[in-house]
Amino acid sequence: MKALGNLYRRRIEPGRVGSPELARNLAELSSDVRREVGVLIDRRGRVISVSVADAKGTEFPDLRMGENRLSGFHLLHTHPRGGALSKGDLSTLFLKRLDAVSAIEVRSEGQPGLVHTAHLTPPGTVGEEEDWRILPPVPSFQIDEFDLGAQVQALEEEIARAARTRVAKKDFERAILVQIDQGEFDAEERLDELAELARTAGAEVVHRELVFRRNLKPGTLVGAGKLEELTSRAYHLDADLLIFGQELGPAQAREIEAATGLKIIDRTQLILDIFALHAQGVESRLQVELAQLRYMKPRLLGAGAALSRIGGGGGSAGGGAIGTRGPGETKLELDRRRINDRLSFLEKQLEGVAQRREERRKGRERNAVPVISIVGYTNAGKSTLLNAFTHAAEEPRRVLAENKLFATLRPTSRQGYLEGIGPVVLTDTVGFIRDLPKDLTRAFRSTLEEIGDADVLLHVVDAASPGADTRLDAVNRILEDLGFRDMPTVVALNKADAADPEALERELERTGGIAVSALKNRGLAELKEALADAVAGVQRAELARQEEARALAAQYR
Repeated sequence: MKALGNLYRRRIEPGRVGSPELARNLAELSSDVRREVGVLIDRRGRVISVSVADAKGTEFPDLRMGENRLSGFHLLHTHPRGGALSKGDLSTLFLKRLDAVSAIEVRSEGQPGLVHTAHLTPPGTVGEEEDWRILPPVPSFQIDEFDLGAQVQALEEEIARAARTRVAKKDFERAILVQIDQGEFDAEERLDELAELARTAGAEVVHRELVFRRNLKPGTLVGAGKLEELTSRAYHLDADLLIFGQELGPAQAREIEAATGLKIIDRTQLILDIFALHAQGVESRLQVELAQLRYMKPRLLGAGAALSRIGGGGGSAGGGAIGTRGPGETKLELDRRRINDRLSFLEKQLEGVAQRREERRKGRERNAVPVISIVGYTNAGKSTLLNAFTHAAEEPRRVLAENKLFATLRPTSRQGYLEGIGPVVLTDTVGFIRDLPKDLTRAFRSTLEEIGDADVLLHVVDAASPGADTRLDAVNRILEDLGFRDMPTVVALNKADAADPEALERELERTGGIAVSALKNRGLAELKEALADAVAGVQRAELARQEEARALAAQYR
């Protein structure tokens, strides 16, 4: 232990890998304990930590690296059995963004041998196959001849220059997508959908990764090796965002972020962000904020370890260890209380909005105007179809229709006309998506339940994109969960002009739907005729029910 303590008093010349004396001390100590021994050295030449472990087991301080610089430390450690830098050494160099990593070969009787050193290469360096450059080994007595300070300065200047170029050129966050395939038949389709979600949120997708794993790793889902590979790819592609197609638990997100140093979000958070981006009306903004707060609440960490030390000891006489005394309620608890208060406020506001919507619905019932709710997967063309039906080509009647997911978040009603029926109300609803986050489902439940007030559902399906059948089934499952699966429904296979003819024919046969193109006004006459038949069927059934009720009442009289 005394020998380990003595290492802390060693100083080397700033900007050097080490000194011959330090190399000799480390080799002797490593030979005595028969294990790897390492020291972490800062740029002023001070030993700040000593570890009896390999590179991966070395104790590191809380490394707060800026985007354009390295950690400010280099690792000098021993290899008791000799040999060059190991894979673990190089991984630690890269993941910890060390200035350099060096390994001293230990010879017989504790004598230092060759010293192997490696440092990082700038992102996108031409001609480099790895994330690092390994220098030729040198004898231990020449360990102080390599000018590490100049190398680090040049490397950080190159990283900063690349970052400035990126900022000048970059309009979007650069993202890497990760979708885990556990044997699902639609894993690639889910990855495509994740890419579309990322694009809608404003990210530039620079890489997609489909990872097959039958069993997920508890902490990181994909394992440490895959995370290291993703970190390396992000480094070279200048990506700063890692998006997972699976929902991550709070602990999982923190562990992945700590391992990669990247911004981590999951599919749920991505969808919430898109909803926040597109929320326009008061109601949709309230609903999105409600969903975001519910998602955020279990993920609150406050100031981490700094908060965990505040134990409510009640002052110097209140007992407890030094550093644990303080107020009884932490900032974390205050944040949670504020979120709870805000949740209660939002829920009351939404109750008021729901009551006003109910009054409008009763007004429509008194007027006996048939209502058709347009439902479907997000970006299926529902708003475009509504505009085509109501001839709303210009503001203020025109409904926003964009080639993006979740462009419409609030129900929008327009009056239309069906031959043989007369005026009808067509309502555009929030687009559905498979595995809709539960927080969003809860927040938008009152909006979604308005679908049940319709007489007929118009289910719009994007027939031009692969996987139309799975998207149709996903919408049907949501309708079933809401209790609306048995409502009279007309299926419109939209974008038929761009669909594969064979696939379109299969879907027409499977669904009994009608092929249309809302953008080019094709097939709308047939669709209106089918809707008129469906509404007429509902009206006949209602008349029959009323007639039966009158007959039953007359019987009792």
